[in-house]
Amino acid sequence: MASIRQSVEVRVPLAAAYNQWTQFEDFPRFMEGVREVRQIDDAHLHWRADRHGRTVEWDSEITEQVPDQRIVWRDIGGPGNHGSVRFQPLQQDLTRVDLEMELAARLPGTDQAQHENELRRRVEQDMLRFKQLLEAQGQASGEWRGELRRDTDPSGRGSPRY
Repeated sequence: MASIRQSVEVRVPLAAAYNQWTQFEDFPRFMEGVREVRQIDDAHLHWRADRHGRTVEWDSEITEQVPDQRIVWRDIGGPGNHGSVRFQPLQQDLTRVDLEMELAARLPGTDQAQHENELRRRVEQDMLRFKQLLEAQGQASGEWRGELRRDTDPSGRGSPRY
């Protein structure tokens, strides 16, 4: 499993950076190889992406979302990735976006070091494209200000309750 941490400073207010990240269906505009993200409900997304000449699809679940602070997710029925994105105001019009991911899927025919280097490069470029997109727009293309928290059910099994 590869651990990736990447940060970018975006010249927009905190709310604009957070709001744009909540526009999951816009992810293909800045994420390499992502062809479609469809929001199923407040906490679930369906992804379609091209990876090394083939189309892959999977679902993910947002397990925690706190406006202007963080979004935490995990894949379900897919590569097994999970992570978080956090937002920190640096100045009135400057926001730091910190992405942390644990990526499970390894590319066929590559060793672990090659795989991790490829993923790091892709995530770094995705974050730079997010910055460029948002700074060019000057504001978010939409927003979702709801809050999601993953609680444990009364049995203690950890199923989501929102």
